[in-house]
Order: sequence, then C-alpha cells, then structure tokens
Amino acid sequence: MSETRLSSAELPEPSLDEDDRMKPEFVSAVLGHVDDGDTEAARALVEPLHPADIADLFELTPVERRRALAAAISDLLDADVFAEMNEHVREGLIDALDPAQVAEIAAELDTDDAVAIIEDMEEEDQRAVLRALDPDDRAAIEEALSFPEESAGRLMQRDLIAVPEHWTIGNVLDYLRSNEDLTTDFWEIFVVDAQHKPIGTCKLSWILRTPVEIAVADVMAREQTLIPVDMDQEEVALRFQKYALISAAVIDPLGRLVGMITVDDVVHIIQEEAGEDILKLSGAGDGDINEPVLESYKARVRWLIANLGTALVASSIIAIFEGTIAQMVALATLMPIVAGVGGNAGTQTMAVTVRALATNQLTQSNTWRTISREIRIALLNGSTVAVVIGVGVAAVFANPALGMVIAAAMMTNIIIAGLAGVLVPLALDRRDIDPAVSSSVFVTMTTDSMGFLAFLGLATASGITG
Repeated sequence: MSETRLSSAELPEPSLDEDDRMKPEFVSAVLGHVDDGDTEAARALVEPLHPADIADLFELTPVERRRALAAAISDLLDADVFAEMNEHVREGLIDALDPAQVAEIAAELDTDDAVAIIEDMEEEDQRAVLRALDPDDRAAIEEALSFPEESAGRLMQRDLIAVPEHWTIGNVLDYLRSNEDLTTDFWEIFVVDAQHKPIGTCKLSWILRTPVEIAVADVMAREQTLIPVDMDQEEVALRFQKYALISAAVIDPLGRLVGMITVDDVVHIIQEEAGEDILKLSGAGDGDINEPVLESYKARVRWLIANLGTALVASSIIAIFEGTIAQMVALATLMPIVAGVGGNAGTQTMAVTVRALATNQLTQSNTWRTISREIRIALLNGSTVAVVIGVGVAAVFANPALGMVIAAAMMTNIIIAGLAGVLVPLALDRRDIDPAVSSSVFVTMTTDSMGFLAFLGLATASGITG
C-alpha cells in the first residue's frame, strides 16, 4: 500500500505560512540537520510534505547545497517530486544521478513528464537512460522525442482508454474491470473505428448511468476537438480554453489516435506561455530565478546591445537640432517628457496587441478594426495629455508658444506610438517572427525618435527660439 502524504493545508507548523509558502526557518532547519549529518532529523521534517512542497524546498535551497539535501532524503525523491520540480533545479539534480536512476524515475512517470526530464539531457546521457528503460517505455519516449519541441506530441500521454464503436456499455465496463494494466487517470473514453481513428467520446458519467445493453455508438458524443500531433503547445492551450476541454484526443497525420492531452498538463502550459510572453517583451529571457547566471546574461545582453543601437538613432536626431537646443535650454529639459510618455503609450498598445495575437483574438478579419480602435484611443489619450502638458509648460515657463509646441509634439507622438504599438507586432507576426521578442526594440526606437523629431522640429519651425 502506498504511503499517504499530507496535503499542504494539513502540514504542521512551522513548515508553511498563511499564504501556503514554505517558511525560511523551516528551510533553515532542514538544511541545518543536513549540514550536521543528521539525515534522520532532516528526513523526519521533509517526509510529511507533498511532492510539490518538496520540489519547492529544493528551489529554496542554495545551488551548492542541493546535492547534499538530495543525498540526505534520497528515498523521498520519487518521480512525483521530479515532475513538480523547476526545470533548472531538476537538471542540476539529474546530472548527479546515473542513467539507471534516471531511467527508474522516468519509468514511474507519464510519458510527457518523462520526456520533460530526458529531453534536456546531453545526447550521450539520453541514450544511456533510454537503454536502461524497458522496451515499451523506451519506444514511447523515443517516439515523443521525435516530435518538435513544445508540440502536442511532446505534451501528450500515451496511456488512454479506447474502445470500438460496436461495443455495448456492458462490454466497456467488463473491459475496465478485467484489465489491470489500463491507466487509472482518465475522464472520458475515446471511441475508435476499425482504423483506430477517433469518431467520438463517452464521458465516465454517461457510462455509469447508461444501461449495460445500450451500444456505445448510441450514447457517445460524435463532436470532439482533435489535436494534431505537431500542433504547438500554445495553440493546444488556446483550444482547451476556448472549448472548455477536460481532455482531447491527439491524432497522427493519418488521423489515427496516438495519445491524449489532459487539462492538468495544459494549466502548466497556459501559465508558462503567459509568463514567457511578458518576459520576452522585456528581453529578460526565461526570467527564472533558478536559471544559471551565464544563461540569463546571454539572454539579456543581446537586447541591451540592440537597444543601444536604436538609442543611437534617437541621439542622432537630437544632434541635428543641437543649435536649436543651444538657443533654448528649456527644450533639453522638456524633450525627455515627450519621448517618455510616447514610449509608455506605445508599450501599452504593444502589450495589448501581443496578447491579442497570442490568444488568437487578433486575426486578419479584424486587423483594420483593431488599428482603427487604437487610433481612436491614441487621439483621446493624446488630446488629454497634450492639454495638461501644454497648459503646465505655458504656466511654468511663462511661454504660451512653448506650451503649444510641446502639446502638438505630445499629441503627434502618442498617435505615432499607438500606431507603432499595433503595426510593429502585426508586421512581425505576418513574417513569422515572434512579436513578443522583437516588438519592444522597434516600438521604443520609433517613439523616442519621433518624439524628439516632433518636439525639436516644431520648436525650430515655430521660431520660438529666435
């Protein structure tokens, strides 16, 4: 009989705080016992934890002390803990295990979780782990690894229940009761034809409430959402959201049933993709606090270099109007305001557009309506901010003409920012370039450059510096 673990809510104090987060003093106590060589005391503290909380414990432990902790509580490090663990933390611990141990862990996991552990290993280590698996598990994982990264094929589970359409409910119940090798985690049964192509689904509740002599074909739902095996995981998540799915069949290019994806897998993808897009907009890479320093550096520095290049474009515009600025120092004080507010306006529009593209809300059929909407918003925002800044500058500098110039420049830049915020992500998306990665660089360059050009150009043309 398997060991019963306490849930997070049942854990004794002082392990978790009121927000269900592990307390620092608990982490210190566990690590203190490990440092003292008292593994029994450390194990006694960790044993009641849920696998997800044990994974959190490792994430809260300094990198250099994780292996010692793993050695102290090795018998508690089961497959469920590795499945819940942050990928960077997991990779570090997996590297310390021999292939046989990794194979033992992988064999206990669903295929998708096993693939997540093995896919990031070195090729030589992958082969060693695969050789240590039994043939059935090895074949399933090798097939999953043959699919593109972040695709439905990597995400799907192979263990499912499929029955022929000519069976009765009684046949299904007998099959479920007599076959001990079937998966125990499922919400619906897939109905297939002679070519093993899915033709419908039958919920467990329907099977339990239907007389045994009724044919499966008479109660099944023929309408279902099928997931191609090569579909990107983000699109899979969108389908689950749109159609409120609990599980869905995955099909190969010939339309045959090869696996299923369940909502618990998709919840992780939704969270992962949402956070990924936000971090891409900032150029922060994975943004994981457990990511190695060198990897974070490489991900961030390239965008800082790119921003340095675009900043030179804006500075060259300032250089053109050096004479105008020299005649009226107030322009140097005010021009960052025009560029800064325009940049914020562009970022707002860009964030909305990138999200709409990611969630399939923005398509070719409503592109022009979206552009028109953003222009109207930009006009309203520009008018409001222009009046406020114009009146303020006129009063502070006792120069109504300067107030009118900065108001006009602000209005112009906010409208340009609104257009850039929607057009740049759209243009990148049409060229199959991820708009979340590249948009911010181009939008910032546009708002800075056009802000300086509009303000200094209008100031020069109006003659207020003369």
